[in-house]
Amino acid sequence: MKFLQTILIILLIFFALRIIMRLAAPYIMRYIAKKAGERFQKMAGGFQGRQNPPQREGETVIDKVPRQDTHTNKNVGEYIDYEEID
Repeated sequence: MKFLQTILIILLIFFALRIIMRLAAPYIMRYIAKKAGERFQKMAGGFQGRQNPPQREGETVIDKVPRQDTHTNKNVGEYIDYEEID
């Protein structure tokens, strides 16, 4: 008899949790979405602060410095053209 009573209690708890979760799920999802949105806005806010300040008219700005080590090695060997033999 104790075994059946234990099984009944477990089933009641299971169904009660299922009903509670069905009612609470929209609120939980809304909370998670709100927190994710806040986190994304916080991350985007950090990037907005790093943007370049506005430039004055007539001021010269160099955005990218060219690489200086763009030399080629002239001692790589000869080019050999191979022909296919049928």
